[in-house]
Amino acid sequence: MNFILIIIFLSLAEFVGDSNLKSYARNNRIRNLIIGLVAYVVVIKCLIQALKQSNLIITNGMWNAIETVTETTLAYFILHERLTNWQQWVGLGTIVLGIGFLNYGKRPV
Repeated sequence: MNFILIIIFLSLAEFVGDSNLKSYARNNRIRNLIIGLVAYVVVIKCLIQALKQSNLIITNGMWNAIETVTETTLAYFILHERLTNWQQWVGLGTIVLGIGFLNYGKRPV
């Protein structure tokens, strides 16, 4: 599977985990805890696949960057969470630029 697709899937699984663990923290529903934990098992499986295709520096950098954009977007639209000032938006934009720089050139293994 394509490296970027693995990282995107990893990020989506992390959002499922995070949002369910947030729900569990607030309402103590065991269902949310179980879904959150299973999602993090998927995160680990995806991380292992990504590490087969690239080194730790690139994998972790791409994961953090794509996860931040993915989770921010999904939290905005699904959970109705908001950034509260322009500095936070600048930070998010900087992360997007970082994705581009990390993805430039030959990917080290």
